[in-house]
Amino acid sequence: MKKFKMLLSAFLLCMTTMTYAAKVDTLQVASTAMGKTYKAAVVLPNSYSKSKTAFPVMYLLHGAYGHFSDWLKNTPNKKLVHGLADQYNIIIVMPEGETFSFYLDSPVNKESQFETFITQEVIQKVDKTYRTISNRNGRVITGLSMGGHGALYLSGRHPDLFCAAGSMSGAVDMSVMLNRDSSAQVVKLMQPVFGDKSGSTELYEQNSVLRMADKLKSNKLPIIIDCGVDDFLIEPNRELHRRLVYNKVDHDYTERPGAHTWDYWENSLPYHVLFFNKILLKNQVPAKK
Repeated sequence: MKKFKMLLSAFLLCMTTMTYAAKVDTLQVASTAMGKTYKAAVVLPNSYSKSKTAFPVMYLLHGAYGHFSDWLKNTPNKKLVHGLADQYNIIIVMPEGETFSFYLDSPVNKESQFETFITQEVIQKVDKTYRTISNRNGRVITGLSMGGHGALYLSGRHPDLFCAAGSMSGAVDMSVMLNRDSSAQVVKLMQPVFGDKSGSTELYEQNSVLRMADKLKSNKLPIIIDCGVDDFLIEPNRELHRRLVYNKVDHDYTERPGAHTWDYWENSLPYHVLFFNKILLKNQVPAKK
C-alpha cells in the first residue's frame, strides 16, 4: 500500500507538471518615451519550446493600484494564466501599467506615456524577443478594470495593431471614480496623468471609452465585454453596451453574478481567451491544435 501511494503521488506530480508546463519570463522593456525601464511578465506555452512556428499573443492588462504581476499572483488559481497559455497555445503578455495610468499618454507629464509604451515599445520588444505572429491578425488585448478601459481604449485608437479586444469589469467611464468616497485619493493618484486638472470630470469623460462608441463602430474589431452584476462599474458597462447596440456594433456582452473581485476575473478570463481563439482560428493562426 505504501508503494502504491508513492507511485500515485509521483503520477499526480507528473500530471501537474504536464498540465501547467508553461514557462514564465520577466521581460525588461526600456521605454524611450518615459526614460525608464519597466517589467512585463510573459507566459510561454509548453508547445513554444517544441516548435519553430510563430505564436499569437494576448496582451493582458492589470487594474488600478496594481502592477504587471497581478494576474500571476492574485487569482485564486495561481496557475490560471499558465493553463490557458498551454490550452490554447498562445503567448500571454502582462505589461506594466503603473497604479493609475489608465494606459493613457499624459498631456502634461512625459514620465507617464503608457499608450505609447504599450502600443510601440512593449509590442516591439515582444515581437523581437519571441517567435510571434507580428501583425494584427495574431494579436489580441484584454484586461480588468483600469486594464479593461486600457484594452478598449488602445485597440480603439490602434486598430492596426489588434484583431480583437476585451474588457472585464472595465472602468469604461473614468468619471465614475470621482463620485466615490475616495475621490480625493483618485484626484491625487491621477495627477501624474492630468496634472492640476486631475479633478476635472469633463477631462475624465473626454478620455473614457464611453466616448468612443463611434470609433469602435468604424474599426469593426470583434469585442467581448463582461461585468459582475454587483460591481460598482456595472452601470457604465451597461451604458457602453447600449451605445454599441444603438450603433449596431457587433460585440459579445455578458453580465454574471459577482463583484469587483479576483474570483470574478478568474472566472471571466477563460471566456475571453475562448472568444479570442475563435477569431485567431478564423485568421488562420495556429492558436489551438
